[in-house]
Amino acid sequence: MSQIMPEVNHQPGRLIYVSGGCRSGKSRFAQDFAEQLPGRRAYLATCPVIDSEMDQRIQAHQQARLDKGWATIEEPLDPASALARAREYPVVLIDCLTLWVNNLLFAADQQQRELSETEVEEQSLTLIRECRQGGRTIVLVSNELGMGLVPADPLSRRYRDLIGRCNQVVARHADEAYFLVSGLPLQLK
Repeated sequence: MSQIMPEVNHQPGRLIYVSGGCRSGKSRFAQDFAEQLPGRRAYLATCPVIDSEMDQRIQAHQQARLDKGWATIEEPLDPASALARAREYPVVLIDCLTLWVNNLLFAADQQQRELSETEVEEQSLTLIRECRQGGRTIVLVSNELGMGLVPADPLSRRYRDLIGRCNQVVARHADEAYFLVSGLPLQLK
């Protein structure tokens, strides 16, 4: 499926933020965008394998990217450290921040502590600082969760708030920002 793609600026050292709802086309857009950039590419995946269906999805996506020359790096909790270890890739796609924050929330719960918006903001800023190292172009993907109904339970509301904080931080620091609706990109910045 082809999408309307903006003219891609090939200048290195940029931070590109891509957001949208579930199945909006944001991941496809981000991958197509990254594939127009020169140099070796890495896909930094934050999704853990939680069941056999998810494992099959992950395997299929990895195989499709492998055929297009992508390296895959899996890091559910610390994408900043993974980026630091992957400086040989001038283009990195991080997909997605939504699952990353989910993983942080789950890890905090396992430690019987609450993950605060302040902590998410600090971790997001740490990620941004690493994204700015080495003159690489980093494409970050996240879901926009704040456009629907207010979630019915406290945990879901907290998760929505944490994602919102992460998204605001990343979008504020991005050089370009896109919002996907029904597979169509709207350039915000």
